[in-house]
Amino acid sequence: MNELHKQTNINIQEKANMIWNIADIIQGTFKPHQYGLVILPFTVLKRLNDTLLLTKEKDLKKYQEIKHLEVQDGFLEKASGFSFYNTSPYTFENLVNDSENIEDNFKAFLGGFSENVQDIIKNFDFMGTLRKLVGSTKQEDKLFYVIQEFNKPQSYLGVDKVTTVDMGYVFEELVRKFSESYDEDAGQHFTSRDIIYTMTDLLLAEDEESLTREGVVKTVYDMAMGTSQMLTCMEERLLELDAEAEITSFGQEINHETYSIAKSDAIIKGSSAENMRLGDTLANDRFDGYEFDYVISNPPFGRDWKSSKGAVDSEHKRGEAGRFAPGLPKISDGQMLFTLNGIKKLKDSGKMAIIHNGSALFTGDAGSGPSEIRRYIIENDWLEAIVQLPNDVFYNTGISTYIWIISKGKPAHRVGKIQLIDASKMFEKRRKSIGNKRVDIAKDCRNAIVKAFGEFTEKLYDYEGEKQVESKIFNNEDFGYYKIVVESPELDAMGKKLLKKGKPVPDTSKRDTESVPMSKVRGEKELITEYFAKEVIPYNTDGWVDYNKTKVGYEIPFTRHFYKYVAPEPSAKIAERISSLESELMTSLKSLFTEESE
Repeated sequence: MNELHKQTNINIQEKANMIWNIADIIQGTFKPHQYGLVILPFTVLKRLNDTLLLTKEKDLKKYQEIKHLEVQDGFLEKASGFSFYNTSPYTFENLVNDSENIEDNFKAFLGGFSENVQDIIKNFDFMGTLRKLVGSTKQEDKLFYVIQEFNKPQSYLGVDKVTTVDMGYVFEELVRKFSESYDEDAGQHFTSRDIIYTMTDLLLAEDEESLTREGVVKTVYDMAMGTSQMLTCMEERLLELDAEAEITSFGQEINHETYSIAKSDAIIKGSSAENMRLGDTLANDRFDGYEFDYVISNPPFGRDWKSSKGAVDSEHKRGEAGRFAPGLPKISDGQMLFTLNGIKKLKDSGKMAIIHNGSALFTGDAGSGPSEIRRYIIENDWLEAIVQLPNDVFYNTGISTYIWIISKGKPAHRVGKIQLIDASKMFEKRRKSIGNKRVDIAKDCRNAIVKAFGEFTEKLYDYEGEKQVESKIFNNEDFGYYKIVVESPELDAMGKKLLKKGKPVPDTSKRDTESVPMSKVRGEKELITEYFAKEVIPYNTDGWVDYNKTKVGYEIPFTRHFYKYVAPEPSAKIAERISSLESELMTSLKSLFTEESE
């Protein structure tokens, strides 16, 4: 089975394009945004069909022997060599031999699959699609032609020729085409492999030595798994380090179609398909009480969590017993809720790689939900590193994105420290853009990023001038601050301070706030007193700090830490350029008016 985790030399683009040609057959019956409803489930079924072809005769013979038994699964799975089977005599190949009865025969083919495949068919809502594909008249029937197209030699998808990694790339391309035709964000369904491999390599960089020992047993979880390609890549990387490693994957997905693809992939690999679960991770945690060695995920960002609000609020009120105790982000963006879910799922030695956009770094004032979540992560010393990725590396967005590496078991040299890595220049331009994806994180770029992470030092890594990685190391406290409230006295008509019980009455109209950076060597009171004396008293001699209103905040101003000052252009050069432009303009105007006078 380990061979399934290796990529072969099949032409992924050619195979995906050939499968997508089904669109030519179904146009008219289905609108362009509905093509994927036919193509994706048919591709899964063809994959299952071709995989079972290798043992089809053996399966049917065994079925005849044991069909009178109440429990048949174990016998039939052993006969097929997989964790699924089909007791029907029909295959894609022989279905086309009886075009008059193809609908009934195809339904018998579907009905012959084991229960785990029946769940996949149900979640694709495939029977409804099939009714429309068949139509009400013989002239409308497209089923025969679709199956005939899938019988072309180029459409073969059995595991003996097409590995799990190959198939992942095929599905990636198909889902992208489906999303484009549906005018939908392709990126919400999958993340490209160059990003995933960067995440996996960062996750495993410090564990390679321990992962090459005998008897490695690891669990991996993706809380927004899409078609499960992150899980597949983690398995691939772990098995490269130890071919005998025992890897168990777990994933949850809210989208029915991509969940079905993920489950079919698990069934074919012989993984525990029941570990692929359907549902809203925020509102309906399907892995309550589970803990994992690794969490890897690209949850949606910039999307609201209104539909999950009731369940999330209830769990927040449970405090430490729930997943969302530290705080809740704005209703408009739920990405940090996924971070809290992932942290709750980590073992004491577990690690997580999760994608965020820039807002997770700094949104929210001191005491707000987002700031409290950052405080929770940093004060527990779980944040190892944040890596800025190149822009235009995702299919559905060109904005700045970041990989957060969170670890509950930091190595000794990282304790109390956070590493920031600017890898925004580590990319190769694509020859052809795919959606918003205009660049790739090529292998050499990925290696450079992982090297910077592994060396854990303040350094600028310069590769040919254009490609650069910069690493900086900070103390946890460098991202914390105290938000203090500065009061000023209210004055009477004579300009004297108003007093109440011997204390000045604060003038709320003059109330101000200041952010006091934390320090590793000074306590809160000492730090605030020193700051107040230096930064406030010279401008407000009667002011004072209301310590009861002090709040703790955390933000990570990533861009500011990597800002490079560029000196402005000398004024003489600017004047020279303006003069040149004026001269060109006057020449053009003179020429224009001369032509008009003629």
